[in-house]
Amino acid sequence: MDIEAIAFDVNGTLIEILTVDDMEEAFRAVGHLLTYQGIDLRRHEVRDLYFQTLSAQKRASAEQYPEFDAEEVWRAVIDTHATDFTRSLPPEKLAQLPVLLAETYRGVTRRRLKLYPYVRRVLSILHGRIPMAIVTDAQSSYARGELHAVGIRDFFEAVIVSGDHGYRKPDRRLFDMAVDALGVPAENTLYVGNDMFRDIFGGQNAGMQTMMFDSDQGTKIHGDTVPDHTITDHRQLLELLGLATGDMADW
Repeated sequence: MDIEAIAFDVNGTLIEILTVDDMEEAFRAVGHLLTYQGIDLRRHEVRDLYFQTLSAQKRASAEQYPEFDAEEVWRAVIDTHATDFTRSLPPEKLAQLPVLLAETYRGVTRRRLKLYPYVRRVLSILHGRIPMAIVTDAQSSYARGELHAVGIRDFFEAVIVSGDHGYRKPDRRLFDMAVDALGVPAENTLYVGNDMFRDIFGGQNAGMQTMMFDSDQGTKIHGDTVPDHTITDHRQLLELLGLATGDMADW
């Protein structure tokens, strides 16, 4: 394989994650937190406002594959329902409040967050030998903290998060950003993902080589799209790159 750089998807590829986005407890927690900011909303009101604002944000987008902005969703909720008490809060607190609400919502709705087997060991072997990046459909208020929580953030030269740009994979601009950050031609960059449409189709459309990690998440079929390689174990990536060390069965 003529590979000089690697970019990875995150959720379903490196991280096994489970979230329950309509969890009542999350909207109750956010509602309670808003109480201390002078905003009195019941959990069903918070839930309806969240999903209505999110949907309106996507409808207003001119992008083919629109991405929402979680912080802007919560900022809209705050601005619409602010009281005199809310407006009297310190400016720095008000500025950070949408981030806090986004993190609170994500934290409560998240039920599982862990690396797939061998991921950290594989990344540690690749680190320093081949430049790596992340291209993920996510929100920065979620993704960067979760990468840190599982201990792999520092392996990557660049982290491209769709929520920062208003569009999501398979938009090729996200892949192009990773290629530019890595400084390697697209044809010599491998993209590893678990979704045939967003990751494999998207990566190929950007001129990258592709590898499907066949996890229990993601779309497995998209038209006639076929990845260059398919793996079910991250150790196989090292084998394909000629970087297998010792007896990996003992890991």
